[in-house]
Amino acid sequence: MTQASSATVRTRFAPSPTGYLHLGGARTALYSWAYARHHKGTFVLRIEDTDVERSTPEAVQAILDGMAWLGLDADEGPFYQMQRMDRYREVVGQLLASGHAYHCYSSPEEVEAMREKARAAGLKPRYDGTWRPEPGKVLPPVPADRKPVVRFRNPTEGSTGWNDLIKGPIVFSNTELDDLIIARPDGTPTYNFCVVVDDWDMRITHVLRGDDHVNNTPRQINILRALGAPLPQYGHLPMILGPDGQKLSKRHGAVSVMDYDRQGYLPDAMINYLARLGWSHGDDELFGRAEFVEWFDAQNLSRSAAQWDPQKLNWVNAHYMRQLGDDALGQRVAPRIAARGGDLTQASLPAVVALVKDRAETLEQLADAAMLFFGAPEQPGEELLQQHLTEAARQALADFTRQAEALEWSRENISALIKQVLKAHGLKMPQLAIPLRLAVTGRTQTPSIDAVLEIIGKETVLKRLKQF
Repeated sequence: MTQASSATVRTRFAPSPTGYLHLGGARTALYSWAYARHHKGTFVLRIEDTDVERSTPEAVQAILDGMAWLGLDADEGPFYQMQRMDRYREVVGQLLASGHAYHCYSSPEEVEAMREKARAAGLKPRYDGTWRPEPGKVLPPVPADRKPVVRFRNPTEGSTGWNDLIKGPIVFSNTELDDLIIARPDGTPTYNFCVVVDDWDMRITHVLRGDDHVNNTPRQINILRALGAPLPQYGHLPMILGPDGQKLSKRHGAVSVMDYDRQGYLPDAMINYLARLGWSHGDDELFGRAEFVEWFDAQNLSRSAAQWDPQKLNWVNAHYMRQLGDDALGQRVAPRIAARGGDLTQASLPAVVALVKDRAETLEQLADAAMLFFGAPEQPGEELLQQHLTEAARQALADFTRQAEALEWSRENISALIKQVLKAHGLKMPQLAIPLRLAVTGRTQTPSIDAVLEIIGKETVLKRLKQF
């Protein structure tokens, strides 16, 4: 890899706003952001919104929301391609004037016929250069009723290659690259052309993107050379596969970054997990943003596809949840409890979090567990009551309730009283603990019953026991 100069590094993330910010895009953004931060450079956000039919304001906002949630702050931008149309037309004119582009009047049907003819001859399907000016060549008459496209005059000899930051040397023969369209009949520029002008104007030095762009790169390099523009260094990231080894898609579950916010994942956990999907620093699995930025460089990016592992993500997220501390974690989970109809005045949220956090891997799981304390008690079914509420259990419950009236309410005192009642009635722990759970919470399984009763509070516990 060519070592970057820390004074010159400029990276970019350039999504098309035709949907949400997906995981592959988020990883590309993360690596581009980290590369710029590592080299104390500049990270540019560019919205490639020239696909007018599919680009929507909602999709733009989804991308911005995803970037903000992940904390991937841009130094410049967002820039919008649709606001740069005059600049693109200016550069098209420049290429036409220099002879590096030309007007092509072939209709889409005629171009398709050229491709079919090439296929039939066992050749690569392509435009045959009918309107490409050559010395001594006589061009066809210009159709009166047809607006031309503008094609880039690609070199026909030699090859175009680059030393990919991830994949190593890649070379394309120029004979494989036909004269691509850079402006449509209505004058609007095409994707590959806009990217070139933007990277040039924004002085992008390093382009990290998905390897589905590998075939675009030689075309973009040739246009940059025709413009006399400097070439960025390119690095193409392998795709992310689902747990089944197929390309990650909706069938594997959530693929939008903000879906993971809704499912209760922390942004720092997602950053840590995404960072490891195609990059490594020795055996380190858990690290903060500062460490990641310090360690990140392109030579440790993998050439092989990464595999999405939901269980690993859950493990990472659980670690970050425990790192937060009970007060901070409580603040994160409070809106989710309220959304479930929970009454946050019923118990101490930090105390609840401290008790149940080790059983949860996401904020959603934590909110579900916390509803034991902030929701109404469940109503146990008759079958459960018959199974666990024996006559001996009833007498022990009545004894516990009577003695609890005078108890100084703490986990230690509740535990001591439970043991005392068990001994007095000759029972084992489950014979009282399960009826207590049913009476107070409506459930047969909870965290340790003495801790649960302490948090629910003496007044509420006695009220529920008496009603039961």
